[in-house]
Amino acid sequence: MKTYSIAEINEVLQGVIVGETAVKITAPEQLDLAKETEISFIGHKKYEKLWPTSKACAAIVNEDISIEPGENKAFIKVKNADLAMSQVLEMFAPPTPLFAVDIHPTANIDPTAILGNGVLIGAGSYVGPKVHIGENTTIYPNVTILDESTIGKNTVIWPGAVVRERCHIGNDCIIHPNATIGADGFGFRPCPQRGLAKIPQIGNVVIGNNVEIGANSSVDRGKFSSTILGDGCKIDNLVQIGHNSKLGKFCIMAGNSGLAGSVTLGDGVMIGGSASIKDHLTIGNGAIVGAGSGVAADVEAGKTVLGYPACDARDALKQWAAIKRLIK
Repeated sequence: MKTYSIAEINEVLQGVIVGETAVKITAPEQLDLAKETEISFIGHKKYEKLWPTSKACAAIVNEDISIEPGENKAFIKVKNADLAMSQVLEMFAPPTPLFAVDIHPTANIDPTAILGNGVLIGAGSYVGPKVHIGENTTIYPNVTILDESTIGKNTVIWPGAVVRERCHIGNDCIIHPNATIGADGFGFRPCPQRGLAKIPQIGNVVIGNNVEIGANSSVDRGKFSSTILGDGCKIDNLVQIGHNSKLGKFCIMAGNSGLAGSVTLGDGVMIGGSASIKDHLTIGNGAIVGAGSGVAADVEAGKTVLGYPACDARDALKQWAAIKRLIK
């Protein structure tokens, strides 16, 4: 079991220690569940009231905290407690699943595939013709990577994920279980002979570096060219990204949200959980779409929208307040 002193943790965080504790810290935990040997964090002043009843021996706190740690307890003051806590979680993280051999004998790897140094491939995985996998990438069991796809360096693909043909994933990415990269886009047109005619989807998906795709999410291939996710995008579980959508850098999409086809997100766009974006819309740089919103028109850069249909957040809040008054 990993244990650290408060001083050893602060060597990583480079904060300021207030108070004193000799307890060896065994784990991080939230304030109300922490035990006497655990460290917690206070990321907002509204949670200061929980500290007196917490059993934690230490906490990572923001510099503006207004309370003292107390007897045999300590704070580490930092500029951003949330970011600092992520560093502590890394210190205590257990090891990832082990591979007995680098390439499991049940993995099916086409002779034309090219694997970089240090690649690990688990049981039952399939790597198709002309696939390129960069060095130190880990492919867990039962992953499928189809023809002519490329996977960058230091990427991790968890069990059950599928990378369809001709799709490209960058360096330092994480693809979580059962995510699908490059499924057909949803394209059909009325047809007198067949009822609905399927529109072939001949494009692909291009994913940048340091991108994370959550479990059971789907990024559809383009109808003509590419569906694109820029560097640093973070996609939650159960997210749908439609064909030919283009995400800029560092976009966030929370669980159950979805983009219809040919949506463009600028850099740093944040999409709340269960929000839906109509096809062929543009969401500008730094815009925020609130959870559960339905966006039917373009959103200007830096704007926050809420509601169904979505409108400026301030207007939406006024509408909701007016409806409450009517009910009364």
